[in-house]
Amino acid sequence: MSGVGNKWRIGLSVCLMLVLVFCMTAVACKPAPEKPTIKFILSHPMVLEHINHPTSVKFMEKLDELSEGRLQVEYHPAGELGDWVVQYEQCMKGAIPMVMTWGASEYDPRLDLTFLAYIVDNWEDGTKIFGPGGTMIPVFDEIVEDMNMKLLGTIPTDFGSIAIRKGVGKVPTKFPDDAKGIKIRVPPIPIGIKRFEAWGFSAVPIPYAELYTALQLGTVDARAFGPPVEIWEMRDVLETYILTRDYFEFAFWLVNADWWATLSAEDQALIQEAVDYALEWAWAEAPRLGLEWIQKVKDYGIKVVELTPEELAQAKRLCYENEWPWMEEQVGKALMDKVKAACGM
Repeated sequence: MSGVGNKWRIGLSVCLMLVLVFCMTAVACKPAPEKPTIKFILSHPMVLEHINHPTSVKFMEKLDELSEGRLQVEYHPAGELGDWVVQYEQCMKGAIPMVMTWGASEYDPRLDLTFLAYIVDNWEDGTKIFGPGGTMIPVFDEIVEDMNMKLLGTIPTDFGSIAIRKGVGKVPTKFPDDAKGIKIRVPPIPIGIKRFEAWGFSAVPIPYAELYTALQLGTVDARAFGPPVEIWEMRDVLETYILTRDYFEFAFWLVNADWWATLSAEDQALIQEAVDYALEWAWAEAPRLGLEWIQKVKDYGIKVVELTPEELAQAKRLCYENEWPWMEEQVGKALMDKVKAACGM
């Protein structure tokens, strides 16, 4: 009987071992839980010809590749979700998770620093100061962080200049004398009014959405803050494009901070990698695109005028003597010192 008992015990042990091995194998082979699919909105206010659009497309394609389709973008270009001020506010409040838009100083006067005149006047310096890893990025990052947003990067457009409506027949280049009596549209931001009044114009704040109609109806004689792509967009109501290049236009690529905090560190890294990929393309491509738009404007028949060195020096002097001290009053000397240090002034 003892032999039978030993065999029975050995058989039971073997069975238990097999069961244990089976259980361990089942646990080891159990698939890991799937990572969740995340859908979010990306919006911007500009037309599809604007660099914001191809930059958005490159971002979405790269993000789809990196996340294997798990991070999905609902894309709203061309102001579908409101103008640039509305979209800034909606990102700040969390209604739109991700936007490409400009700093709306209605919510913080420090954002007018994005429009400050003659921080730079060439692409090389513009890239060093405002581009990826640029010296002004920490300044802007600190500002938007106070408004519950995170700055992922900046999208370049080009330098902004002045355009004259058809039928006006004036070419103001010597400021302030040439500009007297000319009504010029500026964005509804204080710094726009300050600059163009110093240059001798009658500054009229008008939202971008109403600009084309204002030019068409003759409500204003000219428009300011115009990069080449926007001049092409409004070409049928314009006769002259004066390259003052008084500020370097770029958009913020922002996310709502609360939404960003809901993402895993892995997903944050994937989004930032896709953003960096798209921005590398944008900053390399934007100078060429700007020249193409200027050539198209010329070919259409719009007169393109360069300031002489003396005219440019006078334009800069008026900005440095009027606009820069005014800006220091708005944001404080400490912040302006940071800006001057970042710009090498």
